[in-house]
Amino acid sequence: MNKKKTARIRRATKVRAHIRELDVPRLSVFRSPRHIYAQVISSSGGRIEAAASTLESELKGKGSGNLKGATAVGSLIAERAKSKGIEKVAFDRSGYRYHGRVKALAEAAREGGLKF
Repeated sequence: MNKKKTARIRRATKVRAHIRELDVPRLSVFRSPRHIYAQVISSSGGRIEAAASTLESELKGKGSGNLKGATAVGSLIAERAKSKGIEKVAFDRSGYRYHGRVKALAEAAREGGLKF
């Protein structure tokens, strides 16, 4: 693995260890060059409560690897989590900087009613 990816994974594991202590569901984000994915994972880490990505048919026309797509995924994940009764989550940015698409997804999820 290259140095950049190793550093990102190291940061992600450190943050996930802290989130585990909080005992709340986590909103995990993964971004690839073309798409962005978000999952709400239970506090025990054993079950995915809600998921959304730019690969879904509802979001096909809203952009995939850009800010518009990330905003759409953020609002969709917030809607799905609220329908499952989840309002408070811990934001797991998976070692990525809080910038660009990750920030857009987080702000859209907050506007959708998730608290973190």
